Amino acid sequence: MSDTHGLTLLSTLHEDGRLTVELAEETLPAPKGDEVLVRVEAAPINPSDLGLLFAAADLANADYAEGRIVARMSDPARRALVGRVGQPMTIGNEAAGTVMAAGEAPEAQALLGKRVAMIGGGMFAEYRLLGAAGCMALPDDVTAEQGASAFVNPLTALGFVETMTREGHKAIVHTAAASNLGQMLVRICQEDGIPLVNIVRNEAQVAILQDMGAEYVLDSSQEDFVARLQDAVAATGATIAFDAIGGGHLVSQILNAMEQVVSKNAPYSRYGSDILKQAYIYGALDMSPTILTRSFGFGWNIGGWLLFSFLQKASTETAERLRQRVRDGLTTTFASHYKARISLKEALSRDAVLTYSARRTGEKYLIVPNG
Repeated sequence: MSDTHGLTLLSTLHEDGRLTVELAEETLPAPKGDEVLVRVEAAPINPSDLGLLFAAADLANADYAEGRIVARMSDPARRALVGRVGQPMTIGNEAAGTVMAAGEAPEAQALLGKRVAMIGGGMFAEYRLLGAAGCMALPDDVTAEQGASAFVNPLTALGFVETMTREGHKAIVHTAAASNLGQMLVRICQEDGIPLVNIVRNEAQVAILQDMGAEYVLDSSQEDFVARLQDAVAATGATIAFDAIGGGHLVSQILNAMEQVVSKNAPYSRYGSDILKQAYIYGALDMSPTILTRSFGFGWNIGGWLLFSFLQKASTETAERLRQRVRDGLTTTFASHYKARISLKEALSRDAVLTYSARRTGEKYLIVPNG
């Protein structure tokens, strides 16, 4: 097989603070060993992609041309990202497509001609060369669009439940809960009988989750939010939270509600309850500082939660068990919904960029690199 030529999306931060995002031609060699060459047919734009794609660039005042954006970064933002200066970065955590060619290894040959979901970066491209281990064969009745989001959101939602179980908690609090990921978590918890407190930011999002049958759905913009949060934590016994917001007071409010519940009938202690209250921040929808008002004693912990770190620590059996559950539920439990489908060139248009970079809950975009 000869080399394959296609387009890929690159993001480059320059020493002078310019950020260039552009389509570039690339040449991919024929696959060898366990490698496969995949024609990319669908790739979702996840929040985790946006940090690498645009960083903290000023997109509102950027220069937009066909297939190219030039934006400016503030000096503090540029200094914080000095490690990537001058390096063209490929973008896109996951995608789905058809295997066009395969190396000689049996695991690669087994995928030849099949539709696969992929993970491993560089997916905002017309073609992707990667190892067979980064692919998951899709059922024959699952389209590339249905399989494009088979990794990040499904495995994150399942990872939350796995983490909850391992750490001895029995219920979850989740923020930005009307997202594609949040809706998957609602369905998983319904299937597994796990109490779930869902926190959203407006009444429209409340309606989305209530229509799905979610029992505890709280609007953080309402005046009675804190009281309702405490009631929901009391009803579920939740002592672990997964937060997609990052900035602001929300994590502190959640920990405080947990403390109020677990210490209500316990003997007074100046140190608070000794029941661990755990909050994991896994997103950054709000880039402002995380503000803690320490009214929740000393039995608490805040950490970061990252899917790839979770998978690296998981056993082979656990990873395969979770993948199999995703395969079985791609069109039901783990179904994703998209606001719009755009080409690689359209992904760099001003209107599209300003919309999907706003990271609005429930407004997921899908790139279709080959039309």
